[in-house]
Amino acid sequence: MAVWALGLNHTTAPLDLRGRFAFALDQLAPTLQSLRSSMGRSDGHPEVEAAILSTCNRTEIYCAAAQPALEHTVGWLAESGGVSPALLRAHTYALADDQAARHAFRVASGLDSMVLGEAQILGQMKDAVRAAETAGALGSTLNQLFQRSFAVAKEVRSATEIGAHSISMAAAAVRLASQLFEKLQETRVLFVGAGEMIDLAATHFAARQPARIAIANRSLDRGEKLAARFGAEVMRLADLPARLHEFDIVVSCTASTLPLIGLGAVERALKARKHRPMFMVDLAVPRDIEPEVKQLEDVYLYTVDDLAHVVRQGEASRQAAVAEAETIIDAGVQSFMHWLDQRSPTGGIVPLIQQLQAQTDVWRQAELARARKLLARGDDVEAVMEALSRGLTQKMLHGALAELHAGDAQSREQTAQTVSRLFLRKER
Repeated sequence: MAVWALGLNHTTAPLDLRGRFAFALDQLAPTLQSLRSSMGRSDGHPEVEAAILSTCNRTEIYCAAAQPALEHTVGWLAESGGVSPALLRAHTYALADDQAARHAFRVASGLDSMVLGEAQILGQMKDAVRAAETAGALGSTLNQLFQRSFAVAKEVRSATEIGAHSISMAAAAVRLASQLFEKLQETRVLFVGAGEMIDLAATHFAARQPARIAIANRSLDRGEKLAARFGAEVMRLADLPARLHEFDIVVSCTASTLPLIGLGAVERALKARKHRPMFMVDLAVPRDIEPEVKQLEDVYLYTVDDLAHVVRQGEASRQAAVAEAETIIDAGVQSFMHWLDQRSPTGGIVPLIQQLQAQTDVWRQAELARARKLLARGDDVEAVMEALSRGLTQKMLHGALAELHAGDAQSREQTAQTVSRLFLRKER
């Protein structure tokens, strides 16, 4: 069984390119069906397993099949994002077998994140696995890969200090805002969206007790649930352009495929504010705020990539923890590859086990048939049972006994040790 991964992330691809390959959680099932259908039309991949991890910092495809199909995966992903395969290859990483496993383990453990050691990615991976399972795209191989990823991530977090003093995107946004506004308690903050990232950002900003908090979301019900936790106002997305000027800080993260806050709306807001500065954070991929907004003199706009420098501060102090985590990951990769090798039709033990089970079943059926004939003609039950048990043991021991009498003294000694290990094991 071959395992491979194809991905692009914050270190290999610019924000706008990543935005072309962002899949919302509710899009994963049909997207996986499209991928598997495409694979099924190519020779040798009718039973491909697949899972897609899509976050603001990365989109990764994990697959398993009898034969690898990295080029086909690149072609499918390029077509889905409307770019050429050549352009996509320039910004992606393609990994196979142990390297794919190592990457999955590092991602789950927070070692491949923009925020070293952050825990949010683990929950996002679990969501991706659940989506793949619900779509019927997750087989035994990828299930093992991800379950082992989660186990390794848990061990990394419990055995190392990889997450100690980790600065999240939300915390970085608060830190930058406090550099612009001397007193965050006097600011008015607007959150656009009501997902996990906005929840985290709202928690960090609310801790600074701003003068006012508002949440704009497409679904008022979901917005109201989040607003209730922070004593915030709820507003409709449709009202956003007319009310944008009311807020000093705007943090946006939605699943919209097009920008929600345009250059014109921000220009009108600045005019109404008499050009008092606005601090804006766009955590969405694709963007929620048009990139041209960054050119406005009184706007301080930060994207997920702009926050990279802030969140990476302090990582040097955690390098010892990284080394410890890599050791744990190495062991996990070796264990997974051993498991995968055991299932290999060419080098594993699973086919041998299947052959042994098939052979012993043939012997069992033959002895049962013989016993039934003896019982049908009226033979003594105890004598038939005795003959049945003797026949089975003779069949099972015949090969071992024959080997003990064959070959030279050295080979017989080796056979004797093996037979002793197999048949004379003491019960513990």
